[in-house]
Amino acid sequence: MSNKSLKSQTLMRVGIVAVILILVNVISIRMFGRLDFTKNNLYTLSDASKNLVKSLDDRLTVKAYFTEDLPPPYNNVRRTVLDQLNEYKAYSQGNLQFEFIDPSGEKGEQEAQQQGIQPVQVQVINDDKLEVKRGYMGMVLLFEDKKEVIPVIQNTSTLEYDLSSTIKRLTSKSQKKIAFLTGQGEPSLQELSRAQQLLSRQYTVETADVGKGPVGHDVAALIVMAPQNAFSEQTKYQIDQYIMRGGKVAFLLNKVDANLQQQFGRTLDLKLEDMLEHYGLRINPDLVRDVQCAPINIVQQQGGFSIQSQVQFPYIPIASDVSKDNTIVKNLQSIVLFFVSSIDTTNLASRGLKGEILIRSSKQSGRQTQVFYFDPMARYTQDMFTESGIPLAAVVSGQFTSFYSGKPIPHDTSDEVIPQPGNKLDRSSDTRIILVGDGDFAKDQFLGGRDNLNFFANMIDYLVDDAGLITIRSKDVSLPPLEQVSDGSKKMYKFGNMILPPLLVLGYGLLRWQMRKAKKKALETSTF
Repeated sequence: MSNKSLKSQTLMRVGIVAVILILVNVISIRMFGRLDFTKNNLYTLSDASKNLVKSLDDRLTVKAYFTEDLPPPYNNVRRTVLDQLNEYKAYSQGNLQFEFIDPSGEKGEQEAQQQGIQPVQVQVINDDKLEVKRGYMGMVLLFEDKKEVIPVIQNTSTLEYDLSSTIKRLTSKSQKKIAFLTGQGEPSLQELSRAQQLLSRQYTVETADVGKGPVGHDVAALIVMAPQNAFSEQTKYQIDQYIMRGGKVAFLLNKVDANLQQQFGRTLDLKLEDMLEHYGLRINPDLVRDVQCAPINIVQQQGGFSIQSQVQFPYIPIASDVSKDNTIVKNLQSIVLFFVSSIDTTNLASRGLKGEILIRSSKQSGRQTQVFYFDPMARYTQDMFTESGIPLAAVVSGQFTSFYSGKPIPHDTSDEVIPQPGNKLDRSSDTRIILVGDGDFAKDQFLGGRDNLNFFANMIDYLVDDAGLITIRSKDVSLPPLEQVSDGSKKMYKFGNMILPPLLVLGYGLLRWQMRKAKKKALETSTF
């Protein structure tokens, strides 16, 4: 073969390889793939996020303000954001574009701050000296004439939710309305600031005193949360008629008003029991105790000194037995409940309704009834935890019949608005009701782990038919509580860990010795 022919073949092969590389790059720009072996696909966009950016009908621009040369772990944040934005772009069909801007110098910092990006203080080791440096790690999203800002990105585990919820808020034409019931001693919105802040990203949040008039037709979901006082018939009628109009309601109720400082509780008579039972639901006058529980801080006096210590308190169960089929809870690991009562859904079938238990107690649980006295230092015996899987929260769906069907319309002559008889509805369209035997788990003072807040927000999304955000929000790195085991199992695991590894090493050594001995004997035999 001549040199000319060899040169031509070499050039042809190089050309073919170049064309293949170009095609691979073009295809990779339009198609995105990733191997993700995490349990909840933490590092892969959910279908909800993919569909969200696929549905963009105009250009969405993302400006990421990140200071260059940030030290670890801050530089990893920039890498994660870049990977995430590349994935969004790949599914956006060209409608999402982004750029990274280094806000260095006075002019760059001024631009970032004018856009709403705030500087953060990061620690840098330079020449063996610890220095504090100003850095920027935020994003601005622009769509049509609207702008949204994520001022600081530090927790990358929630990055997809932060991005997708912001994009959804930017591209939505209007916001749905969520109403918190007031008038019966419910907590104020100030006591729910974290929950309100999370909901306000997607919904308009307001209060509703339905004792003075009907629930607005534009309210997508009504939240009845931790009332302390009895409901009037007028208020119950307005809630009932809201449900009959297809409205969705979350009843988050305390059946027992428990006070940890005073170490006792009293049963609350909210006058809601008859209406809930008509809907096939009941909240029992008890308190559930659970071996799988959270600790509380107690102060003891010893020798003139105050000593603070933690003790496990069974009346604050950590619920991890959740429905694996319902999007509200299936990805949640540990929901902390406070003096929760059990619920009953056995009457749903007779009313033609479908129910699903969302949360249950662990395999070692029990109930306290009648007298509610609890001492954090009390000794709990095994016979107090003989029940398993006590229902603590449920969702019910179907067509409900009115509690006031065949009854006169109640009204208070002192009310300014009195419903007219012709407006009464006796049967609802398909709708949903959620019942939880604890009204405090979403209050600021009781919010423990992230799952409490996620559970509350997921309920609202589910009620207003916005399940897409649930799948994104629940993708979080959280450790489930340890499974409770018997004392005998604990001893078996303990001594097994002590004895089994040395036995395995000894057995392996004996096996190797026997193999070498057999090999040596075989060599000696073959020699002779």
